[in-house]
Amino acid sequence: MQDLGKISSLQLYTFWKNLSVGLLTVVGVLAFSTLLPFYFSPIVALVAAAFLYTILYNNKLSKNSSCMVVSYSIFFCLIAYSFTSIVLNILYIWGIIWLPPEFTFFSHPYIPSLMLCPICFLVMIVIYLRSSKLSICVDCKLQYGDSRERGKLGGILSYESHLQLRNLMVLFGVVTAIIWCYYLFFYVNTDVNSRDWYVFIWLTIIIFILDEIYFIIRYYNLYLDMRENNEIITQEELRDMTAKTYIRYYVICKEHVFMNFNTADPRMPFKPVIDTPFFTKRSVNGITIPEVTNIIRRMTGVNNGELRFFFGRKMLDMERHSLLRYFYYLDGNPEDYPELNVDGEWMSFEDLKRVYSFNPGNLARICVSDITRLATIMLTYKIFDERGFRKNKLRSYRPTFTLKEVRESNLDFQDDKWIRISLFNSDTPMYRLKKWFRSVTGGKDNKKANQWN
Repeated sequence: MQDLGKISSLQLYTFWKNLSVGLLTVVGVLAFSTLLPFYFSPIVALVAAAFLYTILYNNKLSKNSSCMVVSYSIFFCLIAYSFTSIVLNILYIWGIIWLPPEFTFFSHPYIPSLMLCPICFLVMIVIYLRSSKLSICVDCKLQYGDSRERGKLGGILSYESHLQLRNLMVLFGVVTAIIWCYYLFFYVNTDVNSRDWYVFIWLTIIIFILDEIYFIIRYYNLYLDMRENNEIITQEELRDMTAKTYIRYYVICKEHVFMNFNTADPRMPFKPVIDTPFFTKRSVNGITIPEVTNIIRRMTGVNNGELRFFFGRKMLDMERHSLLRYFYYLDGNPEDYPELNVDGEWMSFEDLKRVYSFNPGNLARICVSDITRLATIMLTYKIFDERGFRKNKLRSYRPTFTLKEVRESNLDFQDDKWIRISLFNSDTPMYRLKKWFRSVTGGKDNKKANQWN
């Protein structure tokens, strides 16, 4: 799994580029709103939002695995600003409300930053608080897996995307505080002089450009550090790299799983973790079921087990690399198999669930991710039906599951349907209304969605 410990230089560059496009889009909106007639300001913002939407849509079509959360956030900021300014100005024209001339784009002087920055600040607060529930993040996790599955790249994308959201939230907050303090205490509304324009427009632009320079330095230093530690894969190396199929097996007997308690953790070599010892790699693009079966028979020394596919994914930024998981069920009792052909011992599923719940750091990260998927699908299936409504109306109902139930179930663990139901179900406030709205707007609902292709 050494490839999961490296990331593509293009992927790191694309991640920085997405942030830069978002920051420079805000700079462009402020600049053109000042240079063009004032009534063009909401139009400029809508054009910029359309530009970001095009980027988001093209990224989705190309199945690019880069994080787009900043472009997604700026898109909603600009949409909120455009419609808020238009609605307020319409209400002002109709005489319903009164606005100072600095807030009406039909009069002079209109100062767009007075409305744009606080609206963006509020939108960024909402997005940051809902970062784990954003549709773009949910779809990304369903398609590519969570950060535990995605290795080094997943960890960087997860940490840095949250950092970028915090940065934008603080940035808009600081700029809002500066321009509003100046507006309330120093600005004289008889006329706008060059100092006023500097504070309201150009200081804001300079702050955003300085922020962009900070991230250029940050990600360049990150690239240098990773290159020095041999954690960067160039595009040439990716093209020359042969296709690989990684396979993980979970060997199960009754309510026990065969685990290795001294697995090396690449993140912390000095701290062993618990993981399945049955892992292999083949330099092929795809592998047949008979070959998968023969591999686990040789690794265990048991020929009469039952093989069942768990789920699989293509690795981020490595389209020819796949990671598959399988269950291998052994009949009888764990005592019948005191030793297998690899180091390890039988661990009861209850103990494994206890470690997973209270000490997940003692498990390999990818093992935690696999158990999370298994538990989410099994428990969601027990609690909800396919429409997302509870089978048992008692909210306090907390089911559990056994490995016997996993073996006997007909659930497709590759299918994301039950994971989507776990994220959006009748426990969601105003579920029926939201479900109806999604069906009207064509939004994603609890439909079958197989991401393995």
